[in-house]
Amino acid sequence: MEVNIHHAKTNLSRLIVRAEAGEEVIIARAGKPAVKLVPVLAAKPRKFKAGALKGRLFVADDFLEPDLELEALFYDGPVFPENVMPAHAASKVKTDGKRKRSRASLQLRRDAVVVAKKVRIDR
Repeated sequence: MEVNIHHAKTNLSRLIVRAEAGEEVIIARAGKPAVKLVPVLAAKPRKFKAGALKGRLFVADDFLEPDLELEALFYDGPVFPENVMPAHAASKVKTDGKRKRSRASLQLRRDAVVVAKKVRIDR
């Protein structure tokens, strides 16, 4: 199907529907073909490639070794520690314009640092 620019401006939505349905739509200027209206194909999702991180991933030798401090807290620590605010509430408490963090929140941050030291991805 070939249409002129004025007709294309007026009926662009209809022309897009026809092009998406597979019909060839050519827009002409002064009777000469100028552009072709074609549907854009969706990009294929990238598949995981085995070995893509080879040589870039570092796992410490002691990654699977037990963390004695964490085990002691797990087995010997109190079930309901006193005066500990939940981590999600810690960021809401302010003192003198600064955020005050609870002990539980700080412990979570220390644990995250320990894990981050054991696993590293080089970019």
